[in-house]
Amino acid sequence: MEVPCWAVVPLANASAERRTVQDALADCAHLRLLPDGYLQTAMRGADGIVLVSGAGALDAVLECIAAIRRERPRMAIVVSMRDADEFELDAVIRAGVSDFVSLPATCAEWGARLQRASADAMSAHDTVVSSSAQAESAEPSAPEPPPAIRGFVHASPACATIAARLPVLAGCDASVLIVGETGTGKEVCAQAIHYLSKRADRPWVAVNCGAIPVDLVENELFGHVKGAYTNAHSACTGLVREAEGGTLFLDDVDCLPLSAQAKLLRFLQEREYRPVGSNTVHRADLRVIAASNCNLCVLAQNGGFRQDLYYRLNVLNLILPPLRQRREDIALLARHFSAHFSREFGRPYGRCGPAFTPGAMELLLAHDWPGNVRELRHVIERAVLLARGSMLAREDIQIDGAHGGEPDQPALASIADAERASFRSAKQRVVDDFERGYVERLLAVHGGNVTHAAMAAKKDRRAFFELMRKHRIEPSRFRSFEHEPG
Repeated sequence: MEVPCWAVVPLANASAERRTVQDALADCAHLRLLPDGYLQTAMRGADGIVLVSGAGALDAVLECIAAIRRERPRMAIVVSMRDADEFELDAVIRAGVSDFVSLPATCAEWGARLQRASADAMSAHDTVVSSSAQAESAEPSAPEPPPAIRGFVHASPACATIAARLPVLAGCDASVLIVGETGTGKEVCAQAIHYLSKRADRPWVAVNCGAIPVDLVENELFGHVKGAYTNAHSACTGLVREAEGGTLFLDDVDCLPLSAQAKLLRFLQEREYRPVGSNTVHRADLRVIAASNCNLCVLAQNGGFRQDLYYRLNVLNLILPPLRQRREDIALLARHFSAHFSREFGRPYGRCGPAFTPGAMELLLAHDWPGNVRELRHVIERAVLLARGSMLAREDIQIDGAHGGEPDQPALASIADAERASFRSAKQRVVDDFERGYVERLLAVHGGNVTHAAMAAKKDRRAFFELMRKHRIEPSRFRSFEHEPG
């Protein structure tokens, strides 16, 4: 394999910093350095560029990144600044660099960072080439996502930018807030950040804040000691303790009540906590990543979320576009899920799964996907299970509100039984079937989040729970969708 060539380009009178970086890189055997560091020369002759800057030169750094991206969109860019604050770090990451290295850094650290940046850039390039060849093929095969991105399947420029940011976000321990509609893949991105980070071999703990009863939030997060309250017959380790050394993912963090938000804020500030009923203070070493499907800034301004907690969580952020705004991804995701479920269910379609007829793909591309990737996944899962032919046809694609195949009609089946029951019994059966299907569809769209499903139904959360209990619907059945690629 050819040794990658890197250039060190100083900005804003950073000659001293440049010498520091070049001295550190001089002994790295797995890379070459261009002899001079002019930007135009570097863009023509190097595989990657290290932009070196002193303090207070953020504008120059951002202009240089933009110039490189115009000429070499997939070139590896590593930025190194002295005394960068959180604002500067976030601005550089938003610009789409491969990594950020704080000065001073050792030879070993530089070598590892540049080697990873080169590998990620090469992986992204190979993915683009593979996707282009696949688009030209008469029989497209199931695409393999870049291994470093752990299932983040995409073809759109918007998601390519997000994929490029994930390794950078993984390179530091600051809190990250991921915002996107339900089903856009927030947990997938959070997992990618964890598994690309130095904490990859430590625990990954995810908690759905919307599924925790209001009076048990503190207990779930911090645990309790024996005898802390009635029926606390033994001690319980909280999620914070379980995530020690690793990453704690707070999904639907906007669902936390204000009382729990205050306790979470204190924990994030001090990195200390006490289990319920205990006087012992515990220190925690973990990273916190939070996710929300609403604008927390607006929610905080309206009093629905603590502003100080919002700022504490929003050190770095990632905004995921809905599927309707990245339609280039629909066909790629559909083929990916087709192959995935074909293998999972042992369907006789081979490794790549069943292909789609033009009519089926036209239907998929025309839909707005309000449930985003999760909804698409569910539709393809059902199509693979029910398909009768060698390809997935238009009639195999069942989408709520779209003109696909014939939808399930349990209510009509109940009406057909009316002649064998009284009017009251037949009516009740139809109502029960409607309620069950309605609740299950809402839970599927909202990933098992009861709070959000109840809000969509415009029903009180307690009343929605009663419907679930009445029809024996378990919300955990629907939470697995968020763990799939997207």
